[in-house]
Amino acid sequence: MAYDFDLYVIGAGSGGVRSARFAAGFGAKVAVAESRYLGGTCVNVGCVPKKLLVYGAHFAEDFEQSAGFGWTLGKADFDWATLIANKDREINRLNGIYRNLLVNSGVTLHEGHARLIDPHQVEINGQRYTAKHILIATGGWPQIPDIPGREHAISSNEAFFLKELPKRILVVGGGYIAVEFAGIFHGLGADTKLLYRGELFLRGFDGAVRKHLQEELTKRGLDLQFNADIERIEKQADGSLKVTLKDGRELATDCVFYATGRRPMLDNLGLENTAVKLDKRGFIEVDEQYQSAEPSILAIGDVIGRVQLTPVALAEGMAVARRLFKPEQYRPVDYNMIPTAVFSLPNIGTVGLTEEQAREAGHKVQIFESRFRPMKLTLTECQERTLMKLVVDADTDKVLGCHMVGPDAGEIVQGLAIALKAGATKRDFDETIGVHPTAAEEFVTMRTPVAG
Repeated sequence: MAYDFDLYVIGAGSGGVRSARFAAGFGAKVAVAESRYLGGTCVNVGCVPKKLLVYGAHFAEDFEQSAGFGWTLGKADFDWATLIANKDREINRLNGIYRNLLVNSGVTLHEGHARLIDPHQVEINGQRYTAKHILIATGGWPQIPDIPGREHAISSNEAFFLKELPKRILVVGGGYIAVEFAGIFHGLGADTKLLYRGELFLRGFDGAVRKHLQEELTKRGLDLQFNADIERIEKQADGSLKVTLKDGRELATDCVFYATGRRPMLDNLGLENTAVKLDKRGFIEVDEQYQSAEPSILAIGDVIGRVQLTPVALAEGMAVARRLFKPEQYRPVDYNMIPTAVFSLPNIGTVGLTEEQAREAGHKVQIFESRFRPMKLTLTECQERTLMKLVVDADTDKVLGCHMVGPDAGEIVQGLAIALKAGATKRDFDETIGVHPTAAEEFVTMRTPVAG
């Protein structure tokens, strides 16, 4: 059968665009459908605008610390509307770049909501197209729990477009999105509370990292409330919100921001017209080659619920394009040693196993830790401390994990991720000469284990 397209991609986020571009480069006839915005979550309502807001929030500290270096500044005023307008302008520029990347690669762009009619056919804007392969890359969507008054809460989608900075805000959640936005709002001057129903936020991260960040955020005056959950939200006559917690306490706020998880975006996709199956969490079930139970339909990125990170979606998109249209270049995605960062204030950077994971896997471990006040702060009143930690296999000397909390943690850990991917040992670290004076050199000067 002759198809209209070799590959039809639903979703122009990071993974979908990468797969489409490279498939077209390999000679395939490709189309991409996008109903919302080019670049997906990351570019529009995720990592890119969030990082811009994190930069904005950090300036308050920079201004304060500059006095120790001889600077005298006038009163600093922050304007939320300017930050959001400038952010919007940059996102619009990136949308244009994504459009050009697709069009210049020879990809056909369909703007509208695509729906599966059968395993080889999609419908969009009243038109039907056939494809040999269909790739679902529709990403995720934030979800707010079904509690009374949920309509008064916002998610990360709306947070990027608030008309003004709330005077008081309640951030609900214990994952990296909640922690990052709590830091943003607090840094920009809002009275911020972070509520999490568990004992301590950032479940799955190294225990020392979680505890250290808790201490640093508390030092900065961020109100952390653990073992706390919302029962209901009520709008008051003056426009403020009354939040009743499950323990009976009542809190007054101007904004409730939920960051309690994301669901796969499968709304009105027509999956019922195919044999595609979902797993128990509601994500599309795929095999190691991203193929669903319907042989012609593949899925990648947040919609399959594996590792929900932009660079992982990019790698998956590349793997699909190569396997289908350039098999001699195909290699599977390696999900081991994936580095990641949390752009909290201070930042977290991490790669490899946590201490808890290493012990659970049966490794006999040595732990190396260093906590110190960064050199930049020695001329200031700021008492922030940086944490660096290595998890080492005591038998093989191999470095299993590397963790950091402090300025530029993500930038530093990216380089270390290459070393861990290559199988570096603690001896390799020890024999590497440091760059002085930097915080990063601490990773090659830790000599005495703190625990084993």
